[in-house]
Amino acid sequence: MVYEITVGEVMTSDVVTVNPDQLMSELRIIMRDNRISGTPVVEYGKLIGMISIEDLITALSDNNMATPIRTKMANNVQCLYEDEHLIDCIAKFSKYGYTRYPVLSREGELVGIITKGNIVEGLLKKLEIAYEQTEKKVDAAHHRPIGPRFFEDFSADEASIICKYHVVGQTLKDAGKVASDLKQVLKKLGIDQPLLRKIGVATYEAEINIASYTQGGEIQASVGKQGIIVEAVDNGPGIPDIELAMQPGYSTAPEWVRSLGFGAGMGLANIKKCADEMDLRSSVPEGTHLSMRFNYWH
Repeated sequence: MVYEITVGEVMTSDVVTVNPDQLMSELRIIMRDNRISGTPVVEYGKLIGMISIEDLITALSDNNMATPIRTKMANNVQCLYEDEHLIDCIAKFSKYGYTRYPVLSREGELVGIITKGNIVEGLLKKLEIAYEQTEKKVDAAHHRPIGPRFFEDFSADEASIICKYHVVGQTLKDAGKVASDLKQVLKKLGIDQPLLRKIGVATYEAEINIASYTQGGEIQASVGKQGIIVEAVDNGPGIPDIELAMQPGYSTAPEWVRSLGFGAGMGLANIKKCADEMDLRSSVPEGTHLSMRFNYWH
């Protein structure tokens, strides 16, 4: 679900903010009355910093409660966007160790704040909804997910729908867009939610690998009568040791990828867990061809 839910779906929209010219003594009252441990600092409608209970404790210890908030706040603020997926959000929580992040719109407007508690609460709510929906859709007798019903009306021995997407390399600016777009298509075709989730996770991981390690490539999904095949192809540089690359935690991610909270070395391992069949072929420097098959019936 962390690949599906956006930050905007679980964040707190009603944000308590402070002005940088307010005193630390005022901040103490604001935190106490609102029962919060940190808050964004906003000036002229723009986010300029974050102030936390740790900063307040330091000011108390140093007897600096008459000092303006701007002298104690953190200026280099890590932010999240409301349309980012929780997987990116969790990566930032893990990398930087902060307890909260301000959430911005793509126009730069402060629209909310997100904590680990928000993530847990949001996931629990979505799990409850997903469980109820799955129980209604799954065949009680055979416990098998439902495939796209429109193929039942086809007289052809074989029929398929092809969806092809281009992935830009050396940038994570649009990371996850292909996986999200493909999921929307498959959802409209009637793919059952549990299967849709597996395809979404595997495609996301394949997309991130292309965007992080290569100059670009393509992802193609073939929706057929028996299942769905997703292929991810790039033009290099290839994987020198596939067996080593498949090991959980092994990563050759460049520093710019790691700095964004990616490159944990779980991509191929996650794909293998999700797909019913996985075939990975690669040669240096020609490139890599990853094929993932997802069956309707189990």
